[in-house]
Amino acid sequence: MNSDIKTIIDNTKNTDLKNIAIKVQNNERITENEGILLFEKADLGFLGALANFIRVKKHGDKTFFNRNFHIEPTNICIYNCKFCSYVRKIGQEGAWEYNLEQILDIVRSYKDKSVTEVHIVGGVHPHRDLHYYGNMIQEIKKIIPEIHVKAFTAVELDFMIKKARLSIKEGLIKLKEYGLDSIPGGGAEIFNEKIRAEVCDEKSSSELWLNIHKTAHEVGIPSNATILYGHIETYTDRIDHMKRLRDLQDETGGFNTYIPLKFRKENNRLSYIGEVNTIEDLKNYAVSRIFLDNFDHIKAYWPMIGKATAQLSLSYGVDDIDGTIDDSTKIYSMAGAEDTSPTMSSDELVALIKEVKRIPVERDTVYNVVKEYN
Repeated sequence: MNSDIKTIIDNTKNTDLKNIAIKVQNNERITENEGILLFEKADLGFLGALANFIRVKKHGDKTFFNRNFHIEPTNICIYNCKFCSYVRKIGQEGAWEYNLEQILDIVRSYKDKSVTEVHIVGGVHPHRDLHYYGNMIQEIKKIIPEIHVKAFTAVELDFMIKKARLSIKEGLIKLKEYGLDSIPGGGAEIFNEKIRAEVCDEKSSSELWLNIHKTAHEVGIPSNATILYGHIETYTDRIDHMKRLRDLQDETGGFNTYIPLKFRKENNRLSYIGEVNTIEDLKNYAVSRIFLDNFDHIKAYWPMIGKATAQLSLSYGVDDIDGTIDDSTKIYSMAGAEDTSPTMSSDELVALIKEVKRIPVERDTVYNVVKEYN
């Protein structure tokens, strides 16, 4: 590992890039300008070498996954984000709205399976508040008491808490009392306010997203962080986004992982943009790993980028590929993701990881090791 990065340092002619590589070797933080430089000037081999050096230093060859399933209670949403292929209005063709018993039927189907997490996200429904979803969590845990409930993006939380006429802190404490264990990272999209106004102008602000996650950390609810990349944002916007996350992680230490989410172009109002290629995906993972020095984990969400790219990403700083999913998410399949019926068994995930000479490790949501596959 050290010999690889030494070779990169010795062979790099660009002085600025060489200095970045030396910083990485010495475990020093890079600046925003250096992050932008990596995007603009570094080739993929250079980025991969630096990102993999950090990844191996943190985790060796261990690659994490979990046994999870998704519940999407509704795709009815008050917002109309331009990048979204998922949203429907009440009564519109393609809309769904599961009642509580239907949701609990899904949970019952996993009662005797070795799952550790249920991931719950969906549209921002105009008639459902914090107490509706809190009751749902309670009922889920009656069926599978040990299940970790990771639920609700900051955008969903903003609406449901306001609808219940509580402050953000009061609402999060109440949800924790109901049984909420952690929150996912969705809804971050891109923090640059001008770009955000173009792609999701109705949605909760960048400041509010960060404040909700900060408050969650303060009341003992860990969370994930995301970015939506590959649309109209620039490299500067991506680094600005990561800088805000890095600053918050310095303050709270409450983020479990960072998940770059690729813009998918089918069936939405940004389809004309197209999609970035796999090289850009790998570059983005690598720069994320290099820049976010205080995040323990970088995750590649395999249903979104496909199994082959997920395998490649493990050489570009990624150490986690999410979980079994079990064909229970539509958010990306409706937007044209690689896997239209996303499901993999734990055996298939283990094989996928071993195929690229990494060590599969089953984890729980907060990265306690459940089982290591040698």
